[in-house]
Amino acid sequence: MGIACALCMLAVPCFIMLTNRDGHLEEKQSFCPFKMMTGMPCPGCGITKSFVSIYEGNFEKSFHYHLFGIPILLISACMVVIFAAEIATQKELFHNFLYSKKLAYACGITLAVYHIIRTIHFCMTHSLTQILQESIWM
Repeated sequence: MGIACALCMLAVPCFIMLTNRDGHLEEKQSFCPFKMMTGMPCPGCGITKSFVSIYEGNFEKSFHYHLFGIPILLISACMVVIFAAEIATQKELFHNFLYSKKLAYACGITLAVYHIIRTIHFCMTHSLTQILQESIWM
């Protein structure tokens, strides 16, 4: 199941990149239910566009969409390899590290701080009308 999830996370942005013929991905409406309802980005908003930018070789644009796009892409690729190795060897690899509460808390706190800063910046650079236009309500 882990391999399938990681592969989907890597494949969907690749499919979007290949089918995005007009090259105007940034103008497309987000698929994020939170952003559609509120007009505000959720902590994961921009990851897909960040992956597409990485696949296109535009790392600066990737950082613009989401700061953690590159690390998450690398982690997803590593997880495919680790889970495949676990299946092949019938051994649990890196479980003490990957399923560590300390790692989970560190990742959660880092993402929360990033999201708070990103939300403050978003609110300071967008008017209420612009925020509502990014939602489904206008």
